[in-house]
Amino acid sequence: MTQRRDSAKEWEAILAELEERRAAARALGGPERVERLMTARGKLDARKRLALLFDEGTFVEIGGLAGGAAAPADALVAGMGRIHGKPALAGAEDFTVLGGSIGSAAMAKRFRICELAGQEGVPLVFLLDGAGHRLTERHPPGRTPNDLLALADLSGQVPMVCLVLGASAGHGALTAPLSDFTIMTESAAMFTAGPPLVQAATGEEVTKEELGGPQVAVDRAGVAHNVAPDDEAAIAMARRYLSHLPGSSREPPPRRSGPDVGPRLLADLLERIPPNPRRPYAMRPVLESLVDAESLFEVQPRYGTSLITALAFLGGRAVAIVANDPSVRGGAVDSAAAIKAADFIEHVGAFGLPFVFLADNPGVMAGTAAEKDGILKWAGKMYRAQRRLRSPKLHVTFRKAFGFGTSIMAQNPFDRQTLCWAFPTVTLGAMPAESGGRAARLDEPEQERVEREQSAGAWRIAERFGYDDVIDPRELRNVLLSGLDLLENRLARPQAG
Repeated sequence: MTQRRDSAKEWEAILAELEERRAAARALGGPERVERLMTARGKLDARKRLALLFDEGTFVEIGGLAGGAAAPADALVAGMGRIHGKPALAGAEDFTVLGGSIGSAAMAKRFRICELAGQEGVPLVFLLDGAGHRLTERHPPGRTPNDLLALADLSGQVPMVCLVLGASAGHGALTAPLSDFTIMTESAAMFTAGPPLVQAATGEEVTKEELGGPQVAVDRAGVAHNVAPDDEAAIAMARRYLSHLPGSSREPPPRRSGPDVGPRLLADLLERIPPNPRRPYAMRPVLESLVDAESLFEVQPRYGTSLITALAFLGGRAVAIVANDPSVRGGAVDSAAAIKAADFIEHVGAFGLPFVFLADNPGVMAGTAAEKDGILKWAGKMYRAQRRLRSPKLHVTFRKAFGFGTSIMAQNPFDRQTLCWAFPTVTLGAMPAESGGRAARLDEPEQERVEREQSAGAWRIAERFGYDDVIDPRELRNVLLSGLDLLENRLARPQAG
């Protein structure tokens, strides 16, 4: 009995030290630094961010003692938990410890959670707010793990989300383009090198916002996908994005129940979509009407705006949507829109979601500016992405699709569509008859003939069985539900071709 009491006493001292070290790690950079660097700036600290990301009470930390007393958690709080009831992993840079810079222990921890995500088949989230590599770090000699290798290898295996919640530079910022989906807050910025290094290297004086704020990274460069006003909104957006995807490419796409998962006619589409292909209309309200109530989640809405990429639920099934928006340049696909679509198709397609392509475009963008932007290259890459897509594809041509604009929107026959429909007003051809006829210098009778044939496109193509059917626009939701029913067996077999 005495021996057992002595053993318990010895454990008391050991466990007291463990708790002391854990408490130091939980304190981040200390109350004063947390208040000055985070709370006073309207930001959450790393631990509060992770607490919001994961379902309440599910976060379990790994590597909390890394870095020791000098660098609690080595400026990276990492671990596992559940998001919408499913397991996930995450790492959050801690700006209150050495500016969130990356030391050797943090690098190993970053690699470790990447390794675990791939091994166990669970989503991975990084929350960035740090200065990149730690200049003062004495890295051990020889080979060390590198999370960038692991992130590249994870692509297409598990969903990867990156949140940029402050200034993110160098190595840390590279997490964003290697992830599937990147969110920035309005006050965030990311760049290969920050303003001081830019000035030292080039002499250019620039603010962090001018260098890599949302107006640059989201609107101009398209490096990040979506913008949120603050930390809480960004984290909620990340959780919502993940709700549309399986935990890994080994699982079927998610399904959900609700009051709006059955068939219904879309009477409002006759008011929203004018039959005249020259009249613009906004595609977003059409999509809101089409999909299950309040399920539309647009990806990259501020970039490549003539084309919409979105996740949604349709009949309770998770789907991906690629749709032209005729309210922006008639729906013509420019380089930014093609880049956005190719990226979306490649990332989301890896997880087996059925794709719904809704075409209404005059083709790819023409003109000197478009050619200088590389429209041929980027439209070609979009076409290659959709052609290689092994997820099921459903296609609907609304009113028009000309030239390469048909191909990139998965309208070509024998393009592995499950089903393919058209509205009765569809106009197809190598180019619009009006402008194309002028360019070809057609005489008046020939011009009239070409225009007449294009205007009768739906009936002519239906007679030749070019589409599976011509539909009333009000039937759009219901025919798509029937297509999803047909391809259900494929959804139960992830990675089926």
